Amino acid sequence: MAIVKPFKALLPAKDKVHLVTSRSVDSYNSFHLKYKLQSNPFSFLRIIKPEFNENKKSRPNSPELLRKIKRKFNEFIEKGYFEPSIQNAFYVYQQKKENQSYTGIIGLSSIDDYIEGIIKVHEQTITEREEKLMHYLEVCDFNAEPVLMCHPENKDIEHAKMEAKKNNPYFDFTTSDGVRHSLWQVTEKFLLEKIENGFTQMPALYIADGHHRTASSTLLGKSKRLQNPNYDKQEAFNYFLCAYFSESQMQIFDFNRVVSDLNQIYEKDFLEMIAEKFDVEDMGETIYKPQHLHNMSMYLGGKWYSITVKSLYINEQDPVGTLDAALLTQHILSPILGIHDLKTDKRVLFVNGTKGMEELKNHVDGGKMKVAFGLYPVVMEQLKKIADNHGIMPPKTTYIEPKLRSGLVVYSLS
Repeated sequence: MAIVKPFKALLPAKDKVHLVTSRSVDSYNSFHLKYKLQSNPFSFLRIIKPEFNENKKSRPNSPELLRKIKRKFNEFIEKGYFEPSIQNAFYVYQQKKENQSYTGIIGLSSIDDYIEGIIKVHEQTITEREEKLMHYLEVCDFNAEPVLMCHPENKDIEHAKMEAKKNNPYFDFTTSDGVRHSLWQVTEKFLLEKIENGFTQMPALYIADGHHRTASSTLLGKSKRLQNPNYDKQEAFNYFLCAYFSESQMQIFDFNRVVSDLNQIYEKDFLEMIAEKFDVEDMGETIYKPQHLHNMSMYLGGKWYSITVKSLYINEQDPVGTLDAALLTQHILSPILGIHDLKTDKRVLFVNGTKGMEELKNHVDGGKMKVAFGLYPVVMEQLKKIADNHGIMPPKTTYIEPKLRSGLVVYSLS
């Protein structure tokens, strides 16, 4: 039984929401980040980077920097850039881009669901990063980028979303990347109960994106509980901000690999070596995209290849081992190219599938990279099976949409 709660959010002022909200800070390169900070005084990035116009910089993750983030956040509230809502609410969020539309619910999850395994994971978290994020939350006191959760289809929740969307949206704006964002505030008692009850019918929720944010929120909650032995699970630190989308309202894209060299192996020899475990077909200069599970594309020497893992080398009993990302590492990246740790090896670059196969070609044709591998996207059933069996996916295996804006809906921990 999953616990999902409504809450009193901090929301951007309606006339500034398109200026306040931003992509995740990590998604900007240094040039675009500097431009955004300089050109937009209302951007949430000004909170995350409070020292952008100062000569003296604090040490990353230092208490001094975190206190500056907190002060800047409070300044945004004082200036009216963020406004506190007075009622508990769920939020129906819809994102539209090109021919794709995603609709979900924003609310709060309980750290107990994570502790008890109701919230399931498929990614290994790093203790050092968990602790850094916990200190960030402890000082800054807010969640501004929700964890992305996947849930089974539920009629009550779908009905509540449809009812909410009959009203005018609280926010409705389009960002410069052409994505339209709409938000409905749900305060009607019968709809709140319908949404909460819908989640209680679910035996599990699956983290799609935000494993470290979930782990750090739980770490903070455990710490606060030790400091407050008489806690009753209603305190803010017992919950964290999430966006919940049903399986049909999420899309998993491929996450591809580009490698800088062939480990001192000639192209001809490299092709012969991979042919031992892959069926290799020369596709010429026409861009080739993987057609099915265990079929991959490879771009090398100005040519595209279809490479398919031979069935002899696939262990169908191992949910993680059957992932194409794992098979590529097991049979090519590690034994042939000498790339054993994808987290640390600087010879490998990851390219998310929203950029298309042509982006792989561009990297190689640019001269700095030697070979590119395109993978078939993981399907939701694979992700769930791995999470249900306590498996851990290789790094950068999935790229999941929608991606929500930071600062669109903020949960105050104080």
